[in-house]
Amino acid sequence: MWLRVEHTTTFTYSAPIVEAYTELRLRPLDVDGQRRASFRLQTEPAGVRVHEFVDHLGNGVGHFDILEPHEQLTVTATSEVITSPFLSTAQPSPLEFYDYLQPTEYAVLDEHVRAFVAGAAIDGTNAERATALMQAVRETLVYEKGATSVQTPSPEVLRLGRGVCQDFAHVLISACRADGIPARYVSGYLYDDALADEHGASHAWVDVYDPDRGWISLDPTHGGEQTESYVRLAVGRDYADVPPTRGVFKGTGEETLSVRVNVSAA
Repeated sequence: MWLRVEHTTTFTYSAPIVEAYTELRLRPLDVDGQRRASFRLQTEPAGVRVHEFVDHLGNGVGHFDILEPHEQLTVTATSEVITSPFLSTAQPSPLEFYDYLQPTEYAVLDEHVRAFVAGAAIDGTNAERATALMQAVRETLVYEKGATSVQTPSPEVLRLGRGVCQDFAHVLISACRADGIPARYVSGYLYDDALADEHGASHAWVDVYDPDRGWISLDPTHGGEQTESYVRLAVGRDYADVPPTRGVFKGTGEETLSVRVNVSAA
């Protein structure tokens, strides 16, 4: 499938700010099941020089600075991606195995998570066990915007019983790691032809590792494996590794963030 993504982020400040340093993870990955056909980044103010590098997790990162006073910054990332069903036989390194089995700030391993796993775990392969845990997450959580924030850890999500795709992903990651299954967070987009003319949002799901199949991509929000309708931006231990934008600035103004995402068939 050939998909086009336009992701516009606008930062507005209540007073002029200076020395703003911004980091972006908006460039789709070139990986198994996905080829990046094009990528363009535009900023307003214009003329910003964006430097690019690949982080330790293999994600494309752009960063830039604006030293002059400004009260608004708009970043628009436009991508075209050719997708197919995700399949990866790449074996993680021992360090990756370690990282993707450890608790993190948002994918916590505590008694609440372990109790959830005890009630949902089955015998079987990593793929079978992770799929059972994914279904348990879907049965336990209700999708509700505004019930959580980007800082909500997985035990709190379980206590609330509700959240958004990011929360579903963190709970599944915690559950898989508690059951000994390497798991990582995936950020990206999901194309839905029923919503093609509407503005969507970023999406999050989970990769789990099975020795026989390699990385398997599961979406606990929708209850299935990744298909050609998904666009992968970045992978990490949890959301903290892969926010689409983050940065710092000098100034007393308060920041307001607005995001507009459109995914369409090219």
